[in-house]
Amino acid sequence: MKKRVTLTFPKRSVQMPVTYRLAKDFNVAANIIRAQVAPNQIGKLVVELLGDIDQLDAAIEWMRSQDITVSFASRELVIDEETCVDCGLCTGVCPTEALTLDPQSFKLTFTRSRCIVCEQCIPTCPVQAISTNF
Repeated sequence: MKKRVTLTFPKRSVQMPVTYRLAKDFNVAANIIRAQVAPNQIGKLVVELLGDIDQLDAAIEWMRSQDITVSFASRELVIDEETCVDCGLCTGVCPTEALTLDPQSFKLTFTRSRCIVCEQCIPTCPVQAISTNF
């Protein structure tokens, strides 16, 4: 089973090898989608966890016992088509090619099923046409 979660680490837990512990202690694979971690600061990881449902639940329980906030991802990328100027800058940073330019019309195409909500496109958009919806 797969679960996409956002992990928020308190300052004191940023140095903890969480993904290693997930793999070693719980047999849960963690695919890191986005990371914002720095020493002595609150850290955030967006990860896709893969494993048996019972192992996933145990891993999530362990992370919460370590004061790591676990939030289940339910966000979606939203593109304001009236604001978008179809410049294509977002397509260059999209790791899954969910954002592409149509070669015929040069219009931005968004394939929602390919989007992993990594949010790399949001700061890239010069007209702020991309956001997330909760």
